[in-house]
Amino acid sequence: MTYRDAIAYLDSFLNYEKIDSYEYRKAFDLGRMTRLASALGDPQKSARPVHVAGTKGKGSTCAIIQSILKSAGYRTGLYTSPHLVSFRERIRINDGLISEDETGALMERVRKGVDSLGADRPTYFEACTALAFCYFRQKEADVVVYETGLGGRLDATNIVEPAVSAITPISYDHTKILGDTLAAIAAEKAGIIKKGSVCVSAPQQKEALDVIEKVCHEKESSLILVGRDILFEELRSSDEGEVFSVTGLFGRYPDLHTGLIGAHQVVNAAVAVGVADALRMGGLTIGPDAVRKGISAAKWPGRMELVKGGPRVLLDGAQNGASAKALSQAVRRAFKYGKLVLVLGVSKDKDVRAILRELVPLSDAIVLTKAAIAERAMEPSDIASLITAGKRPVAVARTVAEALDKARSIASPRDLVLVAGSLFVVGEARAALVKDVKSET
Repeated sequence: MTYRDAIAYLDSFLNYEKIDSYEYRKAFDLGRMTRLASALGDPQKSARPVHVAGTKGKGSTCAIIQSILKSAGYRTGLYTSPHLVSFRERIRINDGLISEDETGALMERVRKGVDSLGADRPTYFEACTALAFCYFRQKEADVVVYETGLGGRLDATNIVEPAVSAITPISYDHTKILGDTLAAIAAEKAGIIKKGSVCVSAPQQKEALDVIEKVCHEKESSLILVGRDILFEELRSSDEGEVFSVTGLFGRYPDLHTGLIGAHQVVNAAVAVGVADALRMGGLTIGPDAVRKGISAAKWPGRMELVKGGPRVLLDGAQNGASAKALSQAVRRAFKYGKLVLVLGVSKDKDVRAILRELVPLSDAIVLTKAAIAERAMEPSDIASLITAGKRPVAVARTVAEALDKARSIASPRDLVLVAGSLFVVGEARAALVKDVKSET
């Protein structure tokens, strides 16, 4: 199977990433994922897993954890979603993405497993996850960091048995699917906690933390809580990143630096330190230098990613109210600019009003657009109807590329263009801006 054949085969499955409304508990089936993995020889059992769930910051946290483990000398896999431009971004070992040839060859193997299920076909994400499992076994990964796709309890990644799981900050997102209270959402996220394991949690609102503590008690799992067991101190912030200190279970890490921008990345790094400490208690060798180097080297494209030029363009897939608030605070804290021109596109299933509440006041001009994935994309004219712009000019563009052109024509070299609201929009913008990125259909 060629790479193009593999992508076409994946696209033949039902893809809930492109659908804005469905019945979560009927759509996802861990039994089916377990049967598929079994047909493939249970490749998920070949490496030590770390499992990460949460509403915001889980991708960044996964990237930092992987970078720390890689710096400690471990062959470390990383599985994340969705991708920004190329499917290959989802599956990587250390610094390398899965190759096109490996994708094709392994998808042929996955297809045989799928065929063994008969009419009970997996979803797009389940097939992707099976491919990742096979890849990490083939590459003989020591440790694999898995990001949940949605929720946690019923997510395809939740057939792994991690010694350490992590939960990043929980807030309101996917409420039609996961529940409309923090407790309900937290119950889905906490579904990744396994019996007798260790759970590392970011600081949480009380309603969410109560659920996490209850699940840890029921599963006899130890809870390491950032803000109680892992302490952090923010020191300096700029458009070059964050400087901070963390006190972990094995001592203090002073003057850490990450190129990831925003105070929320300090929390993500503290969670990653907690995971590293938990893995160290479990027998892995992870010294202070590996922690420091890993945090400094961590990269996470499309999340507070600055593309320099005249004007500078900041890419961030803030796609719910909490993420938009963190983005707004980070921009105000870390950046100096004349005007800010916002390029915004959102998915229909998001809390658009909450996003607008945070980002519109930040903006001097707004260009509304939508991603090419039309099933979930909200029409720019519908977004415009929700904006009280005041003196801010509001324009509408049919495509992300057109929106970028409009924004850059408005902005001067000392201004800042901010692209936000949807990872799909950010992915298209990144493909248009970053020279070494090639878009994929």
